[in-house]
Amino acid sequence: MDIMQSSLEKHKEWKGKIEVISRTKIDDRESLSNAYTPGVAQPCLEIEKDPSLSYELTRRHNLVAVITDGTAVLGLGDIGPLAAMPVMEGKCALFKEFADVDAFPLCVNSKDTDEIVNTIANIAYSFGGINLEDIAAPRCFEIEAKLKERLDIPVFHDDQHGTAIVVAAALLNACRVAGKELEDLEIVINGAGSAGIAIAKHLLSLGVGNILMVDLCGILTSDEHYDNPAHNEIASRTNKHKKTGKLADAVKGADVFIGVSKPKLLTPEMIQTMNEKPFVFAMANPTPEIMPDLAKEAGAYIVGTGRSDFPNQINNVVAFPGVFKGALAVRAKDINEAMKMAATRAIAGCVPDEKLTADFILPDAFDRSVAYAVAKAVAQAAIDSGVAGLTVNPL
Repeated sequence: MDIMQSSLEKHKEWKGKIEVISRTKIDDRESLSNAYTPGVAQPCLEIEKDPSLSYELTRRHNLVAVITDGTAVLGLGDIGPLAAMPVMEGKCALFKEFADVDAFPLCVNSKDTDEIVNTIANIAYSFGGINLEDIAAPRCFEIEAKLKERLDIPVFHDDQHGTAIVVAAALLNACRVAGKELEDLEIVINGAGSAGIAIAKHLLSLGVGNILMVDLCGILTSDEHYDNPAHNEIASRTNKHKKTGKLADAVKGADVFIGVSKPKLLTPEMIQTMNEKPFVFAMANPTPEIMPDLAKEAGAYIVGTGRSDFPNQINNVVAFPGVFKGALAVRAKDINEAMKMAATRAIAGCVPDEKLTADFILPDAFDRSVAYAVAKAVAQAAIDSGVAGLTVNPL
């Protein structure tokens, strides 16, 4: 039985991957009075007087909403909010499994940006953080920006920032293996959607040399005007030498290929035109831009994909659980660039020198120490950058 059929059978068996578990027993009159009426009135009144007590007297301090409109689900595209539910449940299960963070899936039946923003803003008091998931570009950028303006809790679009955090960690460790310097790198990012643009911005903050963004129209350049405002913005910050052409032109002489696009777009011949010891992060799922064996045969020095059945899986699960755990631990009002950078460096640091090889540049997805290391670093970065509600890191 292949994994698709196996997963379908398991979902029929599970009938959902998450459930609500009570943290208190209600088995006599006293416990009923404490958990509900009449006793529950007192914590309600205390929160009315001091809203910050909602973090101490309710589960809000450890509760994240995983929210989608179903327009960009995995590699499936716009399948709608109802069909997106299995993915959102899965994401919630990962939060709990890897970081002991409670998460709840919410699938919003709307493609109207303002309606989605208002819906999320109106329910935000129930949560300590908002994880946006599988929302198509460019709407995802606007939704996140508007929510950040309105809410005083972290709003994090994982398809953008989680991916960027892990790719940057992979790049840091690939450079350690290959003896390359970040500021010398010429990087090609194929796919200028939400993930590709977020990766580019994060890598620029990391201090890489130059980035070429490639989309269906070819290499993005500031000399052109694009219908997508996000393309115009990123074009103004990349492609220093105003190179033009298609993907094959972009990769000539490049050090790094990062694919967040479609299967089989990178050829062995293209890799052979890249710089010495090239890195190929081909992350299209389930079929990457080039299969790892072909990339290696063509001369790729380090190869990573989004898949668990090849070395160097570039997987958000090593990022988002710890990022939220750290943000929640210090009641952060935002997840800012300093916190994202701290997560990147923490993930990279989870691979010690003695274990670092061309086929092992990222910690294993099942390494339970990673989420704690990321959370501790993120919490401290939140305090240091002034967005934390607490001044002492409890982790």
